[in-house]
Amino acid sequence: MRARHGLQGLLRGLRRTDVGPGERGSSQVDSELLLRVLCHEFRTPVTTLTSLTRALADERRELTGADRRAITELARDQAVHLQGLLRGAAAGTGALALSAQPEPAVPLAGILRQAAALVPADRRRARATRRACACPVPAGRTRQVLVNLVENALRHGPAEGQVGLYAALRRPGLSILVTDEGRVDDALLAAMRRPAPVAGVSGLGLWIVRQLVAADGGVLRVHRLRPRGVALEVLLPVVRPVR
Repeated sequence: MRARHGLQGLLRGLRRTDVGPGERGSSQVDSELLLRVLCHEFRTPVTTLTSLTRALADERRELTGADRRAITELARDQAVHLQGLLRGAAAGTGALALSAQPEPAVPLAGILRQAAALVPADRRRARATRRACACPVPAGRTRQVLVNLVENALRHGPAEGQVGLYAALRRPGLSILVTDEGRVDDALLAAMRRPAPVAGVSGLGLWIVRQLVAADGGVLRVHRLRPRGVALEVLLPVVRPVR
């Protein structure tokens, strides 16, 4: 069965049936989590659109034609994503509706260009093999995952540090790495292992990314880089294009 995209799908497995006296019911737990997820997912496209418009307005930053096209495409897609979040939030019953349509598959190359456009050229490191670029991936989920990871690298890595985006086909499947010059600390490791998000927004972004990657049969891994740095690796099974 093909996975469907929607924030309500992130709540799979979190419904509680063993509520005792004085405990909150599952609908309240789900509603609170859904609100936190929704707020977090609003933050990413808003931050992305802010970064993109700042890049376009910065006369000191020279943009190639490819950069401008990638920025325009990502701005459009993030605006569409915001509209979808607003429609879901306005559904009225405290739950976001799932789309009945299967996730369309597109070549990875375009999504890589969009995610890389978030990083200033002097801090950007990007490399992808030809086979990886041609590999079809679920459009919406993969874009959301890579934009979230790149935004995290920019937010949590050193202010002037390098941010990398790499892709290759390996024996397990399609490997996409997002790197920065930060470090692997206990908070990151805890967020990578946590089966459900804790209160607040700490680690929520990585939890969302893990659910989106898992929806396509993939996994998210963390690696220490030498001499310094951290890499978050998205491993996805290779899929055929949707016709």
